[in-house]
Amino acid sequence: MPNPCIKQASNNFERQDTYRYLLGRYYVWGIMRSQKGIKMLNIYYGDMPEAIYNTSLYFDNTYYDNWLQDDFSKKMIKSVDKAVVLSGQAVESKALGVIPVTKLSGGLKTLLLISHQPHKIFNASTCGDNCAKWILKIAERCDTDITINLRHIMDFGSGHFQIRILNNDTVVNNMSELVQVAGYYI
Repeated sequence: MPNPCIKQASNNFERQDTYRYLLGRYYVWGIMRSQKGIKMLNIYYGDMPEAIYNTSLYFDNTYYDNWLQDDFSKKMIKSVDKAVVLSGQAVESKALGVIPVTKLSGGLKTLLLISHQPHKIFNASTCGDNCAKWILKIAERCDTDITINLRHIMDFGSGHFQIRILNNDTVVNNMSELVQVAGYYI
């Protein structure tokens, strides 16, 4: 049953217009927030033409070796893929041995893209729930708001967080609130 408080787009053109309106509103809101020093994770659920969809292919063709050298990236790689960075071009995994960076998991590649190219919007549905805490950490440490695209409801855990759902410009503070809002767009 549709939520009467949320205007549902009747066709793709109306959905794109609604998205553009919300993105413009978000842009102005982001300027006001950045002046206060507040940063936030933003999520747009569903089809988003501006998002980079095939993150694995994009990563393989755009990453820089130094992306793997900082401590934050090394911690993500160890946590998500259970691998240790050997160089900017290779990691050692318990399961696979020494592998090139292009063979990292799709979720980890997406995290590295979000972390090192925060001005772009990536499809984070390639990430499993084990990446959720890292997405929140990236948003916390970044100098600007982070926007991701999701096509599923990611489990951000039982803790408190602030995430803006761009589809209807709502801020949610926990998984219960997120599921209630995101469910309308998935």
